Parts: sequence; structure tokens; C-alpha cells
Amino acid sequence: QVQLVESGGGLVQPGGSLRLSCAAGGSIASIRDMSWYRQAPGKQRELVATISSDGSPNYADSAKGRFTISRDNAKNTVYLQMNSLKPGDTAVYYCYADARKLTSSWYTDYWGQGTQVTVSS
Repeated sequence: QVQLVESGGGLVQPGGSLRLSCAAGGSIASIRDMSWYRQAPGKQRELVATISSDGSPNYADSAKGRFTISRDNAKNTVYLQMNSLKPGDTAVYYCYADARKLTSSWYTDYWGQGTQVTVSS
């Protein structure tokens, strides 16, 4: 079993910053892409940022210039540094990993439990 454990969410004022962390645990053979998604009330889940195994990032337009995704492959951990936060960033943020277990021949989608980010004055 592969588990993704998220941390770093909370309440922050507009213009503030947060750093989200997501650590993958279990009998992991390898991880390809890791991503952050978010879902606001009444909205579809949307991709915020993704990062490949070699560290190449991609961002949604809403995140460009404000958010930075990074990863530490030795720790099987992905981060999302969020700066200049806006009320529109309020959502549950979910970690994603495309990973393969030691006992499996296939890569599988894994999701974290979600962490709440609230941007409000």
C-alpha cells in the first residue's frame, strides 16, 4: 500500500504564503509525475501544478508566477510553495503521485487525503 500524507494547510491572510508538503510512504519502487490539485466548493477539481521525476514543472495559469512546485526524490516528497495568496486560492488541496509498488508491474494513481487552504482577512 502506498500512502500520501499531506501537511501545511491552514488559514492565511491575502498576500500571505504557505508551503504544502506531501510525503509518499510504503513499498515504493518508483514515482513518475507528482502533482497538486485543488477543489473549491461547488467547483471541479483542477490541476494546480505537476512535476516530473527529473524535476521539470508545469503550472496552471492561475498558479504561474506565484506558486512553485518542487520534489525531493530521496524522501519521496513533493512541495508546493504558495506566495501572494488570494481568496480565490481557497480550496482543498490534494497531492497526487503516479507510482509503482515493489510488487507491481504497473504504475497506479495515488491520492492524498486533502488539506484545507483558506485565504481570508
